Amino acid sequence: MQNAVILINVDKGQVRSVAERLADVEGISEVYSTCGRYDLVAIARTRDFESLAMLVTEHLNQVDGIQDTETLNALQVHSRHDLETMFSLGW
Repeated sequence: MQNAVILINVDKGQVRSVAERLADVEGISEVYSTCGRYDLVAIARTRDFESLAMLVTEHLNQVDGIQDTETLNALQVHSRHDLETMFSLGW
């Protein structure tokens, strides 16, 4: 499994609409609106690196209102929670 944090800036006044569209994109598990340097943070979880690359380079480009992104590909997960098990249970 590939995990990534995608930092996103959007057009003025488009935070909610872009977040809602992103939440419907396959491979995006969560979208957070934030304050600070970035407008949104999306958590991507894909089966492999090629799927992550497709998500970032093709699927996100189809979402109107995104100005720019910065993708942070996770190398290791450091967590007390078994996230994969939680998601397989529907949490």
